[in-house]
Amino acid sequence: MEVLRGEPSWSYLYRRMIPPLTAAGLRAVAPDLVGFGRSDKPAALEDYTYQRHVDWMRGVLEALDLRDVTLVCQDWGGLIGLRLVAEHPERFARVVAANTFLPTGDRPPGPAFLAWQRYSQETPELPVGRIIQGGCVTELPPEVIAAYDAPFPDERHKAGARRFPLLVPTSPDDPAAPANRRAWEVLRRWEKPFLTATRSPARAGSRTRPSPAPATSSRRTRAKSWPASCATSSAAPRLSEHPFCTSLRGPRARD
Repeated sequence: MEVLRGEPSWSYLYRRMIPPLTAAGLRAVAPDLVGFGRSDKPAALEDYTYQRHVDWMRGVLEALDLRDVTLVCQDWGGLIGLRLVAEHPERFARVVAANTFLPTGDRPPGPAFLAWQRYSQETPELPVGRIIQGGCVTELPPEVIAAYDAPFPDERHKAGARRFPLLVPTSPDDPAAPANRRAWEVLRRWEKPFLTATRSPARAGSRTRPSPAPATSSRRTRAKSWPASCATSSAAPRLSEHPFCTSLRGPRARD
């Protein structure tokens, strides 16, 4: 099983999820994206591109010779992981996509995401731990917030965290748009299990937990039934409780 998370978090996010998987006899691989966690952190913003991150994670896939993979991807883990699924379908057995998407830039990103982009570029100090807290239903203890801050001792180490919001394709002529469109063509023909795991919509700004939706882990869905620029939709099956469903721009989740 390969688990890919979003930004600005790191594989610490999966500290509660991995032990039950390994206890069940599964192998769990949780690489930190370059610029995050325990991975190298290039200081130059131009070192970070969408394609380069896909290539780096492809390198992990090939170096470890991962096969029969269950991909669990969330946030940026989907933007990168779903590309890998489409480009190397023979290596993947199934997919769980949680609060993520595969944008082509053919649809407007919406005001909330544009506000996040502006904030990430204009704030003098990017408070990583507090940003993670903003995506959670529960209050995080100080030591957990400190753990999310730990990979970034100062602003010089946050080049990746600042750059990532600008790498999301928001226009049809984005450099990553053609590759993502090709990926969608493959995903529309996907016949293996593909589960979307998200939470029911909650009122913006509310910390009230939404009503649970029925679990649908036994259902199989085909990607061709979804909008071409989003890997989750109101028509897709939902899971009401997933500890790895943190989305900084979507419904709140537990850490």
